[in-house]
Amino acid sequence: MEKTIPGTEVVQTAGPTAGRIPTQRGESLLETAVRYAEERHWDVFPGTWLEAVGGVHRCSCGDAACAAPGAHPAREDWVTEATGSATVARRMWQKQPKASILLPTGRTFDAVSVPETAGFLALARMERLGLTLGPVTLTPDRRMEFFVLPGAAAKVPDLVRRLGWFPATLDLAALGEGAYVAAPPTRFGSRGAVQWACRPTPANRWLPDAEELISPLAYACGRER
Repeated sequence: MEKTIPGTEVVQTAGPTAGRIPTQRGESLLETAVRYAEERHWDVFPGTWLEAVGGVHRCSCGDAACAAPGAHPAREDWVTEATGSATVARRMWQKQPKASILLPTGRTFDAVSVPETAGFLALARMERLGLTLGPVTLTPDRRMEFFVLPGAAAKVPDLVRRLGWFPATLDLAALGEGAYVAAPPTRFGSRGAVQWACRPTPANRWLPDAEELISPLAYACGRER
């Protein structure tokens, strides 16, 4: 089933093709990373990647117990490595075409992260309220990340308190400066790929403020406690 919220495209399709990244068929990680920088003006940086070892896909970091295999920064200085230049992005992925696509938060957007079940509940409520969304990712570790205007990380705890919740009691986190999200079609080991729950479109280029979305998100997380 596919639903549409005003101002964006919301994909809620059952099965393995749910929320596929809106790319041209056969588009490479390099081409996708360049498009994010060129079309959305997002900063991007290459992360780790997956390597086949004895028939098993392992993270290029070499840690057999890696918590996010193929989907975390490959360098400690990733903050300074991130770029909004399509030319520089192309050069970086030409060096390692299998590298994951990571997007730093706290620059062109912050992200509000909630459990997948709460995220879909919030999306349904947002549709009823007629709210306009930015892009939303769905990760293999069953999280949804709502892109909002920068500055959300600093004010979300206070917004949650105003709604009558203690931030520590809700599985809701705001990602800002110094954090990052993995972008489609980055893969998390054997768990699958990051997908779009709400794909980027020209209509949602302008992001909502966290204050516009926090009520349905907090309500949904409260229901999931």
